[in-house]
Amino acid sequence: MKKITLLFISLCLCINAMAQAPIRIGIIGLDTSHSTAFTELINSGQEACAEGFNVVAAYPYGSQTIESSYKRIPEYTETVKKHGVKIVDSIADLLKEVDCVLLETNDGRLHLEQAVEVFKAGKICFIDKPIGATLGEAIAIYAMADKYNIPIFSSSALRYSPINQQLRNGELGKVIGADCYSPHSVEPTHPDFGFYGIHGVETLYTILGTGCEAVNRVSTEQGDVVTGYWDDDRIGTFRAIIKGPHIYGGMAYTESKAVVAGGYVGYKVLLEQVLKFFKTGVAPVSKEETLEIFAFMRASNLSKERGGEMVTLDEAFKQGEKEAKRLLKQYAK
Repeated sequence: MKKITLLFISLCLCINAMAQAPIRIGIIGLDTSHSTAFTELINSGQEACAEGFNVVAAYPYGSQTIESSYKRIPEYTETVKKHGVKIVDSIADLLKEVDCVLLETNDGRLHLEQAVEVFKAGKICFIDKPIGATLGEAIAIYAMADKYNIPIFSSSALRYSPINQQLRNGELGKVIGADCYSPHSVEPTHPDFGFYGIHGVETLYTILGTGCEAVNRVSTEQGDVVTGYWDDDRIGTFRAIIKGPHIYGGMAYTESKAVVAGGYVGYKVLLEQVLKFFKTGVAPVSKEETLEIFAFMRASNLSKERGGEMVTLDEAFKQGEKEAKRLLKQYAK
């Protein structure tokens, strides 16, 4: 009887230890400040939201052809190592040591290939913006996540500015329109807005939600303005600032007042959502909304090519689906 009792106690202690074991996070891509910021917040032991989590390993690459990104890798590698993170030689090695993944590679063109490797290993994954370089890549990534039954989501930190969430939830009145802005750094390897302007587009979608039917765009060397027309007669605009202040924000219009939209308030607000997602497996941003954001950007680019002509998001989606079909052929087996 004594042996059975001791065995039972030992088993209970083992189960309790397993239950309290930290959730191990791996990072792919040490070419963005998001990687170091998330690591510092999680591994510092000072953030309540990060209790029970630990960044244990990282694969640095990451962008290899975008100079503004890849030149950061040596510095950011040393930074995360100071927080106890092991640097590994491949994604395969990373996946052996972690429970979930922060896919942080700044070059969206690499996300499909890297994400599929994560999905095949059965790991839950947050994919930092942009989820893919193009609408077609974004569609393909979601298709592969569905194939392997892996929960994913993607978001800009701007979505979780507290005032933007209040507007989204109707706490400040019914929103009937919005004008949002963010910097737009032209990156030749990515379609317009996908590399950086996406911050302002996501702010607009956070406030208005889905339902945009068509857009048109005007452009100068100073910047761009995209006007979107929603299916319930609301109008939303996105101003991409090329020359001017490096600022984020906007204005939302309710039935009774104008409300200043939220700007950048740090990475913690996004990290809180990511870690909650890692625990629950429930994505806080839907596939449909993320893909509509990419369709909005694609339609805006078509409008620019056509001299400001109105372009429907349906046309953009159809183009994206064709691209995704081509990309998915390599994963057909």
